[in-house]
Amino acid sequence: MTEVSVVGGGIGGLTAAQELAERGFDVTVYEANDRFGGKARSMPIDDDPAGLQGEHGFRFFPAFYRHVVDTMERIPDGVGSVADNLVETEATLIASTHRPDQVAETGSPESLRGWLEALRPAFAEDLPSEDVRFLLERLAYLLTACEERRENELDDVSWWEFIDAENRSQEFQDRLAFATQSLVALRPEVGSARTIGTIYMQLLFGQLDPNRPTERILNGPTNEAWIDPWVAYLEDLGVEFHPAAPVRGFEVDGGQVVGLELADGSRAGGDEYVLAVPVEVAPKFVTPELARIAPELRRIDRLETAWMNGIQFYLDEDLELTRGHQVYADAPWALTSISQRQFWTGYDLGERGSDDVEGILSVIASDWETPGIVYDKPARRCSREEIATEIWEQLKRHLDGPETRLTDDLLVDWFLDPALVETDDGVENRSPLLINTVGALRNRPPADVGVENLTIASDYVRTNSDLASMESANEAGRRAANAVCRRHGVGDTARIWELEEPAVLEPFKRQDRIRYRLGLPHPAEVTQSLRRVTSRLGGRA
Repeated sequence: MTEVSVVGGGIGGLTAAQELAERGFDVTVYEANDRFGGKARSMPIDDDPAGLQGEHGFRFFPAFYRHVVDTMERIPDGVGSVADNLVETEATLIASTHRPDQVAETGSPESLRGWLEALRPAFAEDLPSEDVRFLLERLAYLLTACEERRENELDDVSWWEFIDAENRSQEFQDRLAFATQSLVALRPEVGSARTIGTIYMQLLFGQLDPNRPTERILNGPTNEAWIDPWVAYLEDLGVEFHPAAPVRGFEVDGGQVVGLELADGSRAGGDEYVLAVPVEVAPKFVTPELARIAPELRRIDRLETAWMNGIQFYLDEDLELTRGHQVYADAPWALTSISQRQFWTGYDLGERGSDDVEGILSVIASDWETPGIVYDKPARRCSREEIATEIWEQLKRHLDGPETRLTDDLLVDWFLDPALVETDDGVENRSPLLINTVGALRNRPPADVGVENLTIASDYVRTNSDLASMESANEAGRRAANAVCRRHGVGDTARIWELEEPAVLEPFKRQDRIRYRLGLPHPAEVTQSLRRVTSRLGGRA
């Protein structure tokens, strides 16, 4: 059998391992951490593996996640599969410090009124009508642009510029900022119009598709509900796992990888190698010889990262809030949360070593550069204790309006992402997150980089969503496995899904493809250009 060494046991690496093992390859996985799952893994908050679990942040499965859900459906768990552990949300709370809370239903609409209500958070009544019209024009532009224009023009324009945010109302800027930044790792000021616009539309399409749940989350900590059964299934397939086994680098000879050098000084071999490490780790594996053979590998270190880390607050009562996510519209640290106990139907907190804990509020902070409200410092300049205090206070200001929902006496304990390590002037992040930036598409390598026996399986690989996510990592793992299969004559390859957009738009895309190849602009570009000129003239006046 062909021996495959997978470096990295996150979502990408485990996906590649599954696709290859199911097709008869002999797979070994090397993981630097003592637990598998990468950034998706959960971990004990103390030394007891059976105790309370903490995570880098809550897991989120929107409707357009096809690859990762398909993988979960093939992982046995009891009488069913791991996919049975996905629970549909019902509503998202948009909390504000200066306006009444809004609740957006996340279930699939069943009537015209339901459709209008589903779209209300995106085009809310508090937005000026001219801003709503303009946003609709921009989305129509994006949806009718051909793929060549999206890749070669819209990827070089920021979403912020594309929607002319600087010349729009403050409500418009706030709405479009938290709509993209809070639930996915996208920053509207620096992310490309191509990627942010595409994902923004996928989130809206998902809410209007009656055939798939709008969004789902897990019914327990990630490792218990997904990763541990996954590893067990792969072991049954014959996959060999090496936790706490960091790999120092590749041994390269004659234009191919001939071995792995482990951190403990030992060596491991294989016929094929899959690199599935995070973007900040990958460049150390790119030797001069590999970079000469595959120049795309040299561009990985040009990809940018940001911070998007989580904290869990353990409470002495189950604070349900909404049955779904909470978005804190005015939080300087761009906070989102989910009250998890109501979803964790198969997870008994009473058996986890703390009789005081009845609820868990899991929070993600996405902005680490803006000063907070307590210490007047950005999150990266705070100590771990200060970060916890600051986030707690920002939550309280949003949730304690006409009625008090979050009080200090509810708090039992907290667990902050251990990747945030204290330094003399704040914290450093040892597990940053890849973010989309203008022009980043050209720096994302394909899974098959042209090296004879090396493939790449991580969320910085060029995929259909091009988004730092479990979905992108899973698709990358499939693409890596498919490349290995093709080399060895295995025709049964893993399925790859395209992002779905309404078929009615295809004639417009074909028309724009002709215009693009003739060097003509998109028809809506004229409108955008006139608006920019008018804005500039108005500013001078």
